[in-house]
Amino acid sequence: MDITNKNILIVGLGRSGAAVSRFLKNRGAAVTVTDIAGEEKLESYTPSLREMGISMELGQHKIETFESADLIIISPGVPHTILPIKKAVLKGIPVWGEIELASRFIKEPIIAVTGTNGKTTTTTLLGEMLKKSGLTVFVGGNIGNPLIDYVDKEEKVDILIIEVSSFQLDTIDTFRPKVGILLNIAEDHLDRYPDFAAYAKSKMRVFENQQENDTAVYNASDPYMCSLCKNIKARKLLFNNNTINNATIEKNFKSLDFTDISLPGKHNIENAYAASLAALATGGTIEGVQSALNNFKGLPHRLEYVATINNVNFFDDSKATNVDAVARALETFNTPVILIMGGRDKGSNFHILKDLVRQHTKKIIAMGEAKEDIISALGHITSTEIASSMDDAVSSAYHAASPEDVVLLSPACASFDMYTSYAHRGEDFCKAVNELNKL
Repeated sequence: MDITNKNILIVGLGRSGAAVSRFLKNRGAAVTVTDIAGEEKLESYTPSLREMGISMELGQHKIETFESADLIIISPGVPHTILPIKKAVLKGIPVWGEIELASRFIKEPIIAVTGTNGKTTTTTLLGEMLKKSGLTVFVGGNIGNPLIDYVDKEEKVDILIIEVSSFQLDTIDTFRPKVGILLNIAEDHLDRYPDFAAYAKSKMRVFENQQENDTAVYNASDPYMCSLCKNIKARKLLFNNNTINNATIEKNFKSLDFTDISLPGKHNIENAYAASLAALATGGTIEGVQSALNNFKGLPHRLEYVATINNVNFFDDSKATNVDAVARALETFNTPVILIMGGRDKGSNFHILKDLVRQHTKKIIAMGEAKEDIISALGHITSTEIASSMDDAVSSAYHAASPEDVVLLSPACASFDMYTSYAHRGEDFCKAVNELNKL
């Protein structure tokens, strides 16, 4: 792909936007970056990019800049439905994401992992399985390492494993993973998509360009997902199914032991199934896959055990930013749960949780922008309380708990009303729990 002297516009200056800007400038493109945020919010990126001769348009989006570009690369956090993008599309200007751009420079096979929940756990676990099988791997994408960073690495790997979000899939064109994994589809990001069908359609794009010699891994126990996948071209490997349509992979998969994995919950068993099938399909050994299953300890803020104080158990599930993730967390516990929820709503239907709340929770403590909506939807089912801070929420939950109860932070919301990220929120929860421990 020749990009010399091409006028390329980068929309959104985050980590991936900065990486793409450097990549394109080093290959002779004329690069402009635009972001509606001002200079003060982007100062960690702007000095080094300006030194490279990259133009900046900050604090606004100029439609004429979009319409004069040869190519637009849009960051995942920027909706591709904004007016300047629509204007550019009408003029026939290509609009890609970083994943699409990077994939055009990569020859090695790619495994792409998507789904509403479980992407990062599955991506990381799969990386460990293939490493322990003796393969060299790059693990990145939405997980934190932009795919474009791999292109300039001198040392190449056997296979790339990338987490991809629906936002990233919205802006693919020719992107074609050797293996696509779709873990699940549940309501999420309905503040950005017009309806659930549109969101599901974005997720399905992971299989869109695959051919007969590629592989699709997905959940056989989900009738809706199976109906969407009915006509995909790739070879299908279904987890949660009695049979796998490949004799060798089926035999090797059935020889694996999933009983000793330390990841809690049925949903994590499904993640392990998906990762195992993908690993076996791409050169993973039984020994390597089993070793990873036995030794993988999970990731922070995903049903992570924090502490036990006076026989009350505290778990940090701050990564649960949608209703389905909270449902999966509640199903994990057999003892009463005091549930801390809330944050910035993403168009969630909290009523979906009513049966699980009735079965599993002793009390809900709501906080953040969505607190009133949560109490309106679930307050008639269980005891509820509003907290103004994480310290207040943790303290109230602890005093409401009995021995053997669980205090669970599982918000069902984004964190950006009070925190910079779900990790920041989870760290604040852990800090509040540790303060309790000192009393």
